[in-house]
Amino acid sequence: MSSAPTPDEVARDATWLAQALDPNAGMVRLVAMGRDSYRAASFLDDRLMQQPVDAQLVAWPDVAAAVEGDLRTDARWIFHIGHVGSTLVSRLLGELHGVLAVREPRLLRDVALCPPAMRQGYLGPIPKLMSRTFADDEVACVKATSFASEIAPGLVGAGERALFMFASPRNYVASILAGENSVKELHALAAHRAQRLQSRGVTLAAARHDADRAAAAWACEMATLEAAAEDMTGRHVAWADFDAMLRNMSAELGSVASFFGFDADPGKLDALARGPLMTRYSKDPNYEYSANLREQLIAQEIRFQGADVDAALAMLGSAAEKSALLARALGRAGGN
Repeated sequence: MSSAPTPDEVARDATWLAQALDPNAGMVRLVAMGRDSYRAASFLDDRLMQQPVDAQLVAWPDVAAAVEGDLRTDARWIFHIGHVGSTLVSRLLGELHGVLAVREPRLLRDVALCPPAMRQGYLGPIPKLMSRTFADDEVACVKATSFASEIAPGLVGAGERALFMFASPRNYVASILAGENSVKELHALAAHRAQRLQSRGVTLAAARHDADRAAAAWACEMATLEAAAEDMTGRHVAWADFDAMLRNMSAELGSVASFFGFDADPGKLDALARGPLMTRYSKDPNYEYSANLREQLIAQEIRFQGADVDAALAMLGSAAEKSALLARALGRAGGN
């Protein structure tokens, strides 16, 4: 184990990831990482701590002071509604030359969950912390946790770029219903999402079943993205429907790479779109998963729970009559 890094070591490159924050104590956990560590990690949340790591607790003011200088703030960002392929897209982009993919550092979630008044004291240095790489010609591409979309306007600097990923409400609801863990997550986050919806003036009928809960999750996370886009004047925002991407991943990945300004040879993009990453579960590559399997699972849930899914979508349509934000989200996703 090493000692805590010096300010110069924190500022120099991406070696010391600002992984987690205790906002009440004002302490940040720095974890030593190399390129291979970033590439291998599906998530940089507490699952990272399940293996031996070199972690150091440092006072937040010391970390903030270390990046006070004229450092880069040019990270590209991926925000999403959850369970819509953002990990896959991050992995694919991370295979391109000059891209350092950074997936879901817990610090972003920690700041997003802070009370707004406390949150403002932490946001300022984060774009610099997340833009550090290992070389001048390398660019960070940061995928946030879904509800970190709440703080997207504070993370993406003026003139910088963010990709917003989503799926249609029908596909989203069906895909959530198809996974045991995703259904458990629905129940765990239901109260928090209800509060977030209420804060944006979106009122949904009481949930009758899990399809309603999944529709509420879609509404919450999509309304958050719509509100963030509204607040991000002076930044570049692109939207991507994951299922549309899957239908022609080579071309769609090229569009994203071009939007982010990444150097991407068409042959490389085509190889990635046909390669092993497309057949493994991105959150855990030990398991098989593919576009075909996703399609089959969605079709399966529509067969088994189609009436509940239709009722959940009708609930969204009814609520959208009284919420311009939700109506805009439904319009962007094609209405169903």
